[in-house]
Formats: sequence, structure tokens, C-alpha cells
Amino acid sequence: MQKYRLVREGALRAVPALEVHEAPPATDGVLALAHHPDYIHRVSAGLLAPAEQKAVGFPWSTQMVERSRRSAGATIAACRAALVSGVAANLAGGTHHAYADRGEGFCVFNDSVVAARLMQAERRARHVAIVDLDVHQGNGTASILARDDSVFTLSLHAENNFPFSKECSDLDVPLPDGTDDAVYLAALQEALATMFARIDPDLIIYLAGADPHEGDRLGRLKLSMAGLAARDRMVFDQARSRGIPVAVTMAGGYGKNIQDTVDVHIQTIGIASAYCRDHA
Repeated sequence: MQKYRLVREGALRAVPALEVHEAPPATDGVLALAHHPDYIHRVSAGLLAPAEQKAVGFPWSTQMVERSRRSAGATIAACRAALVSGVAANLAGGTHHAYADRGEGFCVFNDSVVAARLMQAERRARHVAIVDLDVHQGNGTASILARDDSVFTLSLHAENNFPFSKECSDLDVPLPDGTDDAVYLAALQEALATMFARIDPDLIIYLAGADPHEGDRLGRLKLSMAGLAARDRMVFDQARSRGIPVAVTMAGGYGKNIQDTVDVHIQTIGIASAYCRDHA
């Protein structure tokens, strides 16, 4: 959890005009837009079986439940803010391994799906695109939205990385180990063109994972800081050219040096802030 404190502190130093708000917790009813009520109840009451809790990856506590609710709430708040200002960010989130009825990979509730469906329920957006550029496939997101044509799921990920049994996103782009900046950016450009040919979203939820970075312990890809900056700008440029708001989540990052991961996230926030000012 140290990463999130360092990202918040670093972002405030790097972007002095950054407005930071406390994330509201998502209620049971809101979480039920993506998750089975029984699962929500068992998470909240500490009734997950030991194997289920092991799959999540950290022990149960009331603090874990509160943090998971607030992570979803922060993505909801980022979506609402982005629809007003053009760009907004959750300084955590991106919990894309959470399924409707279970969690895994340090993900309890799927903030992107919850937020996308709530924006639709509130009539703020009809169609949403989830652009998942974490190094791991968003398997939970793909599973929950498999039969939902109103939300497009795009995932660029390391082919040989977790999860080892993949789900089917609307568009999956598996990349080989060692993929560098040039190959990655070319693949992303093609993927975004394909996505926009298939959907005209009112909102993009962008999972800006730091784990494609070359210094990540779990990533298997070889993107530089400059390459990750180009990745972020490509997403924002494509969205801005179409007038589409973007809500950003931080997703994963497991640098051998934690400061590398923090720096990638802060870089993303700085780039997002510049686009937000341009929109204003």
C-alpha cells in the first residue's frame, strides 16, 4: 500500500494545481451493478472461504473491505468529474481481475465495470470503452461484460503473464515478452483504431498500468518512461480528437525499485492534468 501514499504525495508536488478529493465508498446497491449480492455480502461480513481469500491475495479485514469500496467509489467519482472537465483520475483503482462472484489478483470489486454501469444507470453515458493497458489481461472485466455490447473492452497485455487462463475481451492484443516502445505503440495505435471503428463511446475508462515498464518485477514487457508517456498521450489524443472524456485509474505496478512505479503513475497524472487544462 506504500505505493498509493507515494503516488499521492508525488502527484501533489508535481501538479500543484491538482484537486484531490476523498473517495466515497460504493454501496452494496452500486456494487451489485457488477457483482452478485451474495458475494458482496460475504466479502463485507468476512465470510469468504479460505481458498477464496487466498485468491484475492491479502487477508480479510474491515479496512480491506472499506478500501475496496472506496476504490470503486473513486472511479465512479473520476467518471463523473471527467464527464464535466474532460479528464479525471482515481489515484488507485484498476481492479480488473475481480469477477462477478469472486476476487483474485489483489482485486476484490471491479471498479471499472461498477463505474461504467453506474454512468449508464445515471444516464450520463450510453456507451463506454474500457481501455486496459495494465500489463495483465483484465480477465474479470472481460468476463462480467462478455454479453454487454454497450461497454467495449480492450486489453493490451503480456501474452505469457498472469492470468494464465485468459477470458475474451472485445479486443485482446497479446504481446510477446520483451516488447519495446516501438512495437507496443504501433500495436496500441492499431487497437485504438479498431476500437473506434466498432464503438463510439461517450466515456473512456483508462487503466494506465505502470507494470509494462522495463523495471517491473512482474511485467515481462520493456517499455521506457518515454514510451509510457507516449502511450498515455496516444490515448488522450485519440479521445480528445473525438471529444470523449477520460477517467483514469492507476492499475498495477510492481517495480524492482518502487520509485520507478511511482514515477510512472505520477507521469500519467501530470499528462492527464495537462489535457484537463487544455479541455478547460
